[in-house]
Amino acid sequence: MTAFLTALFTVAGLAVGSFLNVCIDRLPLNKSLVSPASHCDACGRRLSLIDLVPLLSYLWLHGRCRYCGARIPLRVPLVELLAGVVFFLSFWYFGLTARFGVTAFWCCVFIVVIFIDWEHKLILNKVTYPAAILALVLLAFDALSPGLLLPGGLTFLPLDKPAILSGVIGGAAGFAFFLLVFLITPRGMGLGDVKLAGLIGLVVGWPMVVEALLIGILLGGLLALVLLASGAKGRKDPIPYGTVLAIGPMITLFWGVDIFRWYQGLFGFSLI
Repeated sequence: MTAFLTALFTVAGLAVGSFLNVCIDRLPLNKSLVSPASHCDACGRRLSLIDLVPLLSYLWLHGRCRYCGARIPLRVPLVELLAGVVFFLSFWYFGLTARFGVTAFWCCVFIVVIFIDWEHKLILNKVTYPAAILALVLLAFDALSPGLLLPGGLTFLPLDKPAILSGVIGGAAGFAFFLLVFLITPRGMGLGDVKLAGLIGLVVGWPMVVEALLIGILLGGLLALVLLASGAKGRKDPIPYGTVLAIGPMITLFWGVDIFRWYQGLFGFSLI
């Protein structure tokens, strides 16, 4: 039964990835997510079911539109694959629990942020604001049933402290730190990155927000070095910082506790 459910949720994740592609395509352009139906951007032809099978359609069609031969962006199967992996890992680690659904959901939100920022250099308020409100709702709900959703930061808080405290502290810390950086070096990042840092804190809680943002900062530095060394970007060219920043909470949601305990044991200190 476990193997069947694992396969089932992985396939479901691939299907969710198709919807995430719709979000990535349409949200920056202020288009509806439900209409018109999926179509080829090059020829405008409406896609049939055989064109929309997650991952398999891309492979079967060799990455091209069946009607006009236009190339399908590599991002399409990549997002589907990432969503499938996210659902697989969420079920593998957390089983058929509320935490499985919450973890998969937040990872999907961050996938949308990652690719929209990469392609459009934008972190949309229409994504971060509703997500932040939902994060607070989930934290409040978890406060009524402690441990049900178990945000990352709650793992390190005394059991008599509600989860919402972890999330609010994490959100405030992430927002305040990046706001300070923005005020000092406004050309280094945008306000969208500041809001994203606050959302990350709400999702992973305190003190896991430190780890999540640190991972994002390190990945951002690495990405900048790679782009500069390869000549893909110049020193004055903007780098989509939200793309790497949003990877941090995804890693933290799965392996944050293990990484944090390893780090504490290695250096012998605690943030709480």
